[in-house]
Amino acid sequence: MPSLVPPLFDTHCHLDLPELAADLPLHVADAAAVGVTRILVPAVEAARWPGLLQLQQHTSALQIELALGIHPWWADTATDAQLAQLQQCLHTEPGVCAVGEIGLDFALSGPDDAATTQLQQRQQQLFSAQLTLAAKAGKPVILHHRKSQPALLAEIKRQQFSQGGILHAFSGSTAQAHAFLDLGFKLGIGGTISYERAQKTRDTVKKLPLSALVLETDAPAMPLAGFQGQVNTPAQLALVFNQLCALRHESVDVLAQALWQNSLDALQLPV
Repeated sequence: MPSLVPPLFDTHCHLDLPELAADLPLHVADAAAVGVTRILVPAVEAARWPGLLQLQQHTSALQIELALGIHPWWADTATDAQLAQLQQCLHTEPGVCAVGEIGLDFALSGPDDAATTQLQQRQQQLFSAQLTLAAKAGKPVILHHRKSQPALLAEIKRQQFSQGGILHAFSGSTAQAHAFLDLGFKLGIGGTISYERAQKTRDTVKKLPLSALVLETDAPAMPLAGFQGQVNTPAQLALVFNQLCALRHESVDVLAQALWQNSLDALQLPV
């Protein structure tokens, strides 16, 4: 795959997870070789924060940005002490540009209805607390969602959160997209658009303003069509970009430049 200029920004890649961390130099080098020069690595649980904060020291081939937060899958084990630690890190760690990956995952369920309700309530409490910390620190957020967009929107509006960020793994309609765009968010576009069955999302991505979009892999998860069952890697961002180019009417250069700037804007990063 050829290198691309301007460079590409992977706004969601879990380099610290075991599937990638075991061969981190190789994955970083492969990504850099196809034009990926910047990667945002979002946390999933508090136990991984120390390792993430060290990650920037070991990846000279490209620039690493960090988001710290607690993913909703870990809501049932999150503690007040972890939230206090997060608050401190947001104000003292210069490499942390966002709060994430945070959000709501209502596709998760407990053994019965009562347990499911309790789990969703715990997720909502954790999301609300982390959104408040992001607002106080003036940081954007990286949002996880499954079957939870209305609840996410409701809490963002309730808090009048104004720092924006990225709705990770966007899939949905134009109306769903604009609900987040109107609140200052960009939409993370990844391997989903490579699947013919995702026609609604593909049609939406064609129609949205270019200013709405950023690229992501979600590596090691969310492989593209044709790569099912394989570990996704940040080098696959070049293929995501090619898929987007096939859907859009703009030139390759215009797309690349806009996606780069959108990423900087969403994460409040300098040029």
